[in-house]
Amino acid sequence: MRLKLGTLMIAMSAGSVALAQTCTPTAITPYINVNGTWTQTSSATLKLGNSAIFGPQPVSGGSWSWAGCGTGGASREQTITPAAACTATTTYTNSCGAKTQQTFSIKVGTWASVKFGGGGYVTGLVFHPTTANLLYARTDIGGAYRWNPGSSTWTPITDGLGFGGAEGSFHGIESMAVDPNNDQLVYMAAGMYVSDKADARLYISSNRGDTWTYVPLPFSTGGNNPGRAMGERLMVDPNKPSTLFFGSRTAGLWKSTDSGRNWAQVTSLSSAKMTADQIKAAGGSAMGVELVVYDTGSKGSGNATQTIYTAVAPDYAGVAGLSANLYKSTNGGTSWTPVSTPVTGYHIPHMVRAADGMFYVVFTQGTGPGAGGPGRLYKFDGSTWTLLKSEDPNGGTNFGLGGVSVQGSGSTTRIALGVTNSWGNYSGQQIVQLSDNAGLTWREIEAATPGETASGWVDDVEIDPSNRDHILHVHGGGIIETKNASATSPTWSGNINGIEETATQALAAPPAGATYKFINSAGDVGTWVDTDLAAKPTLSPGLGWSNGNAADMAWSDPQYIAASGLINSSGVAAGYWSGDGGRTWANFASLPSGASSNTSAETSFAVTARNSVVWAPANSVPSYTTNNGASWTATNLPALAAVGWNRGYRLVADRRNASKVYAYDSGGAWWASAGRVYVSSDGGHSFALSQGSVSANLAPNGWWATSMAVNPNAEGDLWLADGNAVYHSVNSGASWTKLGGFASVFGSNAWPDLQGASAIALGKAKTGAPYSAAVYVVGTMNGVWGVYRSDDGGASWVRHNDDAHQFGGIGVMAADQGVYGRIYVSGTGRGLLYSN
Repeated sequence: MRLKLGTLMIAMSAGSVALAQTCTPTAITPYINVNGTWTQTSSATLKLGNSAIFGPQPVSGGSWSWAGCGTGGASREQTITPAAACTATTTYTNSCGAKTQQTFSIKVGTWASVKFGGGGYVTGLVFHPTTANLLYARTDIGGAYRWNPGSSTWTPITDGLGFGGAEGSFHGIESMAVDPNNDQLVYMAAGMYVSDKADARLYISSNRGDTWTYVPLPFSTGGNNPGRAMGERLMVDPNKPSTLFFGSRTAGLWKSTDSGRNWAQVTSLSSAKMTADQIKAAGGSAMGVELVVYDTGSKGSGNATQTIYTAVAPDYAGVAGLSANLYKSTNGGTSWTPVSTPVTGYHIPHMVRAADGMFYVVFTQGTGPGAGGPGRLYKFDGSTWTLLKSEDPNGGTNFGLGGVSVQGSGSTTRIALGVTNSWGNYSGQQIVQLSDNAGLTWREIEAATPGETASGWVDDVEIDPSNRDHILHVHGGGIIETKNASATSPTWSGNINGIEETATQALAAPPAGATYKFINSAGDVGTWVDTDLAAKPTLSPGLGWSNGNAADMAWSDPQYIAASGLINSSGVAAGYWSGDGGRTWANFASLPSGASSNTSAETSFAVTARNSVVWAPANSVPSYTTNNGASWTATNLPALAAVGWNRGYRLVADRRNASKVYAYDSGGAWWASAGRVYVSSDGGHSFALSQGSVSANLAPNGWWATSMAVNPNAEGDLWLADGNAVYHSVNSGASWTKLGGFASVFGSNAWPDLQGASAIALGKAKTGAPYSAAVYVVGTMNGVWGVYRSDDGGASWVRHNDDAHQFGGIGVMAADQGVYGRIYVSGTGRGLLYSN
């Protein structure tokens, strides 16, 4: 007799009983942990450098083996950090020997900078004194960078945690300092604008800036204020590196004895703290205590350096009742005595010590950047001042002096000296002066030499400690260097590979298949049409030093582009167009009402067809043209009430029906009237208020905190970020649905610390997705700020960036219509970045 009971087969016979078992494989349930969250899935996308954990089930019994993606061994859980897309395969063998396989598919997403090159003011360069090629650069609005000698590029080191959401002000770096005894340790004082508040931070890194922690500072800093190249204000005692001094702009000199974690004011110099009125009287950007210099040639002794100098600006000296601009301590900062200087009432932007103990000190009457004369360079042996160089307007020039650096000692000391406000490149010009005999004689080493030149803002100059022929200096567009400074005619070239410091004010991406990637409207560098993300753009109206404010293209004819800006040198507004994708440009024959006098970036365009443009200048009623700017006609949109700062209408054209144009008034400020949407069905000539937007009770917010976008694949499909939340309309704005999830985070102020939703863009849909576009939102979800993506029309969201890619916050965003997952964003002073 033969019976079957489940999977157990029992064979019976008259003389014996035989048992046989059939072993059934065990099903595997795949799980992946990304950023601390377990999800039942067999596929995931990681940011480059991030890790994930494979944790399939069952959790007990049997054994595991792995292959691929860096997995291996017999552990059930496997942690991977892939550098590229990969597939892992696991084999599970259960207790009776049956095997089951499961594959895990991993994609690796990356962020990269769009190539422009420089574009902003690098305010200081800090070499490590003993480790060759270890160099940091600080900027006024774009964070900090570390030099990578292996790739000859600059690595951004302030893109990550602590530099996102509402933290963009900390991309203004006031000062940096290294520990001469530990080349992994670096400090950074950050905060963009000076005030009477304690709103700055000290960032501390023990791995050369790869990661940071920070502590609040009991004063403000002014990384983007005048005088921002002075210093360094922050210094580490080379003999007792747990001791740091910092020269603040408004509250005197400060000291830390625990490696920057806690600070106390050095009241033996002064206990004065400038009030808001005193800061205002000083021009709104006090200079305060400008630098700290230790008088020592040793390091690591364990005993605090006793002789210290600190420079005091005239503004703080007046408030604090100090009698001098230079002070000296011989007891580690316990007490201070004034030092008599050869000129009084000047700033001391830089003071450096040579190996023989001689000091070289720059005096300048202006604060900079690019201060004009008079300026002086002296050497100082502790008691005697010797004039080495003078730039005096009474002597026939209006040049000043900025950076100074020295190498060597005695009569052969090499001095590199930056001459400021000396614009131009010609024989007899002064940009960088070099002396190889301690200042006895000088020669010009940059002007009228081969290669590039960069005059004007030569506010910090550095001689490489490990190579005296390598000299670098900062300027308004980045960094320039020579590697043959001893030559009769040195060769200079820009050293900006990897530094991206443009400030984009608007982005517009065209339909898939266009000849360009996007239109970049940026401050100071103007309007650019970008065709290659890895190469510096070449297509521009060519207005020189200008602001690009806004641009748009005809969706059915993207070769036609309309844009506006401001020529900074003259203050003249500009409106211009291209009919060939940015290769050639022409000015509009006329400007609409309001455009000439309202030239700020709160400006918007909607192009409905070639030659047909709706233009909304800041603070103005929008106007339209149907004849390429030969004439303009005002729309019927309401005038915008003043709210104390610039505001404007945001315009978007429906990409499926060019007769539809949408206008969004955000209210202008958080205390103003609620937001409103207006709809035009005649190409932007006349508008009607969307009563649905009134019913939606849109939050009032500033221009910068709001956004509107259309789905280019569906008529009337409109999205809006009102600063606090996301709204969606599928009927051309007639009614609106508020999406859940996004919410502002409030602290002690009436305005948000973190905006719930400040920017929105729609791009190419994911293959097989239920919605015709990928939706991207810059905002805050569950208290976490970031970029979020939805592939299902807002039903669910995933974070598109991570903590390592925050970029000081994100101002504007556009999405690629031809590449899924690719967005273009502006970091705070970090130029443009894009995701893969």
